[in-house]
Amino acid sequence: MTNDENSAGQNSEENPSFQTLPSSSISATPSEGPMEASSSKGPGNEAIADYYFVKWINWKGERTPIITQSENGPCPLLAIMNILFLRWKVKLPPQKEVITSEELMAHLGDCILSIQPQENSEALQLNFQQNVSDAMTVLPKLSTGLDVNVRFTGASDFEYTPECIVFDLLNIPLYHGWLVDPQSAEAVDAVGKLSYNQLVEKIITCKHSNDTNVVTEGLIAEQFLESSAAQLTYHGLCELMSAVKEGELSVFFRNNHFSTLIKHKGHLYLLVTDQGFLQEEKVIWESLHNVEGDSCFCDSDFHLTQHLEKDASFGSPQQLQQRQVDQDYMIALSLQQQQQGPLAMSDLELARQLQQEEYQQQQQQAPPQQPPQQATPQQARPQTAGRASGERRQRQKESECVLL
Repeated sequence: MTNDENSAGQNSEENPSFQTLPSSSISATPSEGPMEASSSKGPGNEAIADYYFVKWINWKGERTPIITQSENGPCPLLAIMNILFLRWKVKLPPQKEVITSEELMAHLGDCILSIQPQENSEALQLNFQQNVSDAMTVLPKLSTGLDVNVRFTGASDFEYTPECIVFDLLNIPLYHGWLVDPQSAEAVDAVGKLSYNQLVEKIITCKHSNDTNVVTEGLIAEQFLESSAAQLTYHGLCELMSAVKEGELSVFFRNNHFSTLIKHKGHLYLLVTDQGFLQEEKVIWESLHNVEGDSCFCDSDFHLTQHLEKDASFGSPQQLQQRQVDQDYMIALSLQQQQQGPLAMSDLELARQLQQEEYQQQQQQAPPQQPPQQATPQQARPQTAGRASGERRQRQKESECVLL
């Protein structure tokens, strides 16, 4: 397999001088910023989250881990790793509850290095070795974000970039549903076979033209991007339904985010990896059947979760806070065990006591709470998104445990 051929059907045409823009930046110049999916770096370019919670599910009769993420998680890495977990290509210890990004990268690297070339000719083996080397070079990008450049002509059409070799080697299809409806002749003519980068460049050029027809074509192209800002169209959804094979695990790109996608009995489902659903055993898959985002949740066997909607409540604020305390405590134990080995029971109790005291101090300093209201998964995210600062405080507490 060469660099310009891949199982996900990406276009082999390279355009390294362009970087993609968010769809909300249509009027900006192409040099202002790339379309980077779910970067996990903060304002200071530092990593926001180094630890991720493992959710164990019953997948096809076997207890299988999936990795959950906070709002700013490195979704390309997690989407790929969750496919490898669901394929049972990578396994974790049965009691594993927290995993680091370094561990995920190590598992992914081992999986790539274990791949054997399918052809025995010397030329193809040399090419395969080069592809493996290129994949190992781009692996760090998966933990911070991934540049992709979609083409609006097919569900598997992307401009080929070096990062795509990772999907090729692992035999993981990459799809999107951002397609032009062929019934809209004007939009088809305006967009053509251009990639996102090329279309943005065309819109900017058309706006400065003195030809009325050229300006109109640019406005039509811009209207298409604005009307499909969710990066999914109904025509794209239909094409996606046809492109994805039954039972196939793939990566789906939408809204600058990568998700794990599967087709089951003719329906599309996205793996639920939001950390707010960590304790929800019956929330595993989320249906993908419309553009608006209305969906329903299913368990690991794709049975509809009864009386549970996407914006349903998952506990009172007090329960969510206590759950966060328990999760922080879990991280503390994992860190302590990795640094110093198994803890004695007295140290375990002390670590938990320190964590509880910190939680109580925060409660005492907080203003009086309003009457309890139902908490949605969206309300739970700010708590999980601040996990990194909690981890730093916990590391300080752990050092105190060592001194004691």
